[in-house]
Amino acid sequence: MDVGGRRQRRIWRTVGWCGGIVVAASVIYTVLQLRRGGLGPSDTAGLWGLPVGLAALLVSVLALRKPEEGNTAVLAREWAATLAAQIAAGEGRVHHQLLGDDTKSIDLRFTLRPAAGRTASAPPAGRLLPGSALSTGLLLPASLAVGVPDVAEYWRTSRPRRLVITGPAGSGKTVTALVLILALIKDRAESDPVPVRISLVEWDTTTELDALLTERLVHAYGWTRERAAILVGHGLVLPVLDGLDEMDPMLDDGTPDPDAPRARAVLNRLDHYQLQGEPGPVVLTCRTAHLDALAARGSLRDAARVDLAPVPPADAVAYLGDRAADPARWRPLTDRLTANPTGTLAALLSTPWRLCLTATVYHRSGNPGELTTHTTEQALDDHLLARFIPAATTLHPRTYTTEQVHRWLHHLTGALAPTPATAAPGPAEAGTDLVLHELWPLAGRTRVRVIDATLTAGTVLLTLPLAWTTPESAVAAAVIGLLAVTTARGTATAHPSPPLHLKLSMTAAPGRALAVGLRGGLAVGLMGALAGALVGALVGALRGTLIGGLKTGSAIGLVLGLMSGLAEGLAGMTRWQFPEEARPWGLLRGDLVFQATLGLVLGLVYAEVAESEFGWTFVLALGPAGLTVALAGAAARRYAVFLLCSGGRLPFRLVVFMDWACEAGLLRYAGPAYQFRHRELQHWLTLHPDPVDPPPGP
Repeated sequence: MDVGGRRQRRIWRTVGWCGGIVVAASVIYTVLQLRRGGLGPSDTAGLWGLPVGLAALLVSVLALRKPEEGNTAVLAREWAATLAAQIAAGEGRVHHQLLGDDTKSIDLRFTLRPAAGRTASAPPAGRLLPGSALSTGLLLPASLAVGVPDVAEYWRTSRPRRLVITGPAGSGKTVTALVLILALIKDRAESDPVPVRISLVEWDTTTELDALLTERLVHAYGWTRERAAILVGHGLVLPVLDGLDEMDPMLDDGTPDPDAPRARAVLNRLDHYQLQGEPGPVVLTCRTAHLDALAARGSLRDAARVDLAPVPPADAVAYLGDRAADPARWRPLTDRLTANPTGTLAALLSTPWRLCLTATVYHRSGNPGELTTHTTEQALDDHLLARFIPAATTLHPRTYTTEQVHRWLHHLTGALAPTPATAAPGPAEAGTDLVLHELWPLAGRTRVRVIDATLTAGTVLLTLPLAWTTPESAVAAAVIGLLAVTTARGTATAHPSPPLHLKLSMTAAPGRALAVGLRGGLAVGLMGALAGALVGALVGALRGTLIGGLKTGSAIGLVLGLMSGLAEGLAGMTRWQFPEEARPWGLLRGDLVFQATLGLVLGLVYAEVAESEFGWTFVLALGPAGLTVALAGAAARRYAVFLLCSGGRLPFRLVVFMDWACEAGLLRYAGPAYQFRHRELQHWLTLHPDPVDPPPGP
């Protein structure tokens, strides 16, 4: 049955492609005939009726096809394999970055936290990586030290499969979730769901979980909304929700809020999340103190909660020794950890985040023994973070200075600050995702919008001198002036359109795409007829033929609108799925290509109409202005204006800098966004606009 379905899909795709080629050929034939001239109004209307009639016939034939061949389950499993490859590529990069651009990983351990009420059935303990036994450093009974499952096996043996990973700051919750994601994808069966990680701070809790997953696939991985909804609807997406503790501000006394409204809304949504009548599988990460506060008034039902254990001193010493280029320099620190495994220093260096930070800061130089003088978490964190950026800049040399890197990263934290609509200030409410086309408010909302509109209108008006050289100089000047005003108004919007991209393979429903395009084309055509009538009236008044101008303008507007809709429908038939995870700059580049291509295609149609009325000189005058109008909707244009307005606060080649920061371990990729390497680093940079001069060590 699967083979037959695929064969039918290939047949319908062939029909759609052939029909589209025939329609395109008819358009080319019509244009060539019009260029010869000598045709009356009825002949012109008949020529345009040919491509429109063929397009309508193609839509009618393709509409006979059953949506998705009635076999979406088979298609969904095929798409899930593609999604799994995307996730593995993207999350593999993030995992490598969180390890400090290294391959050495700490084998974290966790234990099941007993809880009252409805919980899942799960093993009493587990470990991060596969292995036959745990080291003796784990504070567990000896009977549990053999045959403890790794995190993927732990997940598979839990019933129902609902896992909550808790631990203090820097304990490795995100790393544990990433290892679980990669392990599940590696051994994934065809019908297994694909784990998709989402930062919970970005969830508008008024929407359903299915909507959140769909939006994630659309914006981060380039899936069409229809296919993403099918994947989610068939239960082929496993939500991995990271950072429940980051959704709400702390109380005034610095403790977690037990009534945290957004986090409580998430737990309520997950309590009601079902799949085939059973509690829906989910992975959730949260800091221990926050979940304890929430659990006082009810925690997630039917879930196994595991607590990440501190890294034993023996494992910490082994990790630092493996990362060290010259172990002798590390001996004062490692000897202290070995001699006093229950001391303050061992407790402070019991988290993967601080261990990785320590290995990076003292990788090439410095005295790690300085850390033995610190007795509090705050003092140790300030000491390490003050040295982190200088060390990263040294380990990954480029033309950037430490001061530049620090100030640029601090400026970027402003894009993550709480908005006025947020309930209360506090670092817990700050966002996490740095999305390139959403950074423009950093340079001043009003300033960027005004300069954007001014530059766009000025670019259009640059063609006025050429317009005055045309036989219809007054008409050309009037059209260009109208384009300048309209485009400037459109680019001054406070909410620019999200990036679009070309899609280069046949969709499952080309008839639907073409029908939608033609329907939109009819609407655009009617509006074009009205706009054309107004322009035609203006042109006619300048020529002294008002009625003729009205007729000509409305006819041209209607034809151009219909052709625009046809082009949109044909473009909608060719959708491209990202072969890899969507990268930050890839979205803007794809949007720029899309807008330029659409402008070129529509420009050819408009040029033919303009040439028949006013001649090629007018077309040459209008061409640059038309291209500027086409790019007026590009998100990349607003991003470029933002860079111009940022002055010295950010580098002009911002993407190059942020990619370097990912290589240096200061930032990390998160689908179409960048994130700071760790929440603690983001918070520290927010509080320190200038580099901190660390005091000399003993």
